[in-house]
Amino acid sequence: MANFSTGDAKKLFVGPGFSLADISPQSTPHFKGDKDKLEHEFEEIDKELSELQEMLYANWRAKVPGTGSVLIVLQGMDTSGKGGMIRHVIGTLDPQGVDLAAFGPPTEEEKAHDFLWRIRNKLPRIGHIGVFDRSHYEDVLIHRVHELTPLEEVEKRYGMIRDFEHELAKNGTRIIKVMLHISPEFQRENLLKRLDREDKYWKFNPGDIDERAFWDDYQQAYEIALRRTSTPDAPWYCVPSDNKPYARMVVKYLLLDALRSMDMSWPPADFDIETQRRRLAAT
Repeated sequence: MANFSTGDAKKLFVGPGFSLADISPQSTPHFKGDKDKLEHEFEEIDKELSELQEMLYANWRAKVPGTGSVLIVLQGMDTSGKGGMIRHVIGTLDPQGVDLAAFGPPTEEEKAHDFLWRIRNKLPRIGHIGVFDRSHYEDVLIHRVHELTPLEEVEKRYGMIRDFEHELAKNGTRIIKVMLHISPEFQRENLLKRLDREDKYWKFNPGDIDERAFWDDYQQAYEIALRRTSTPDAPWYCVPSDNKPYARMVVKYLLLDALRSMDMSWPPADFDIETQRRRLAAT
């Protein structure tokens, strides 16, 4: 009997009445089992995931009409595990079929355009799985917390984001948006690890400590953003992430569900198979 499924992962969908305070970052919702079973479930779907990714890529290469793409948006407080998610989940995929983009503070060129401009330039290609390490949501999270943009403009951006993501979905992109929900205690432990190990110094930013003073403001900003922009064609999933293996498993199952939903098949041969067999036999 399975301890987890795509259906269990989808139960973390952010729907009406969502409250971030109701979700414990330490919890492992809908998972039935211990650490060993968690590791088993994480690896259990690798074969199917690999096959579906290859099928998606093959359909693109064969120019099969209607071939789509997948976009995974990863958001979370600092040390929430976005990098580890990419290494342990996306790292199991064939890299030639993955488009990865990480978004830091906008450049001067990016500031000269609307906030979605740089996002559009990094969208996954047809037949590929795209991953955003942070995203357009920085422009309603940080901007709301630190008042970098007037609140009236921030409010407009929620609607712009919904329209943008609806357009993506309509054009064949499956969208999976994940908030990696951690506790302040968990973040403190991770920041301490960066100070304790010289191979982690490069990851430490003193500003991360300053940002901890705004923890409650960020939680409110996340709750508002998730409520306003979680839609059937661009759903948000709030994933408790103090338990990193659990969070990684959830995202893996969400990706599997998205690929299954594309209802793909292998592209047919565009040549006569028997003719090619005879030619090969003659060599």
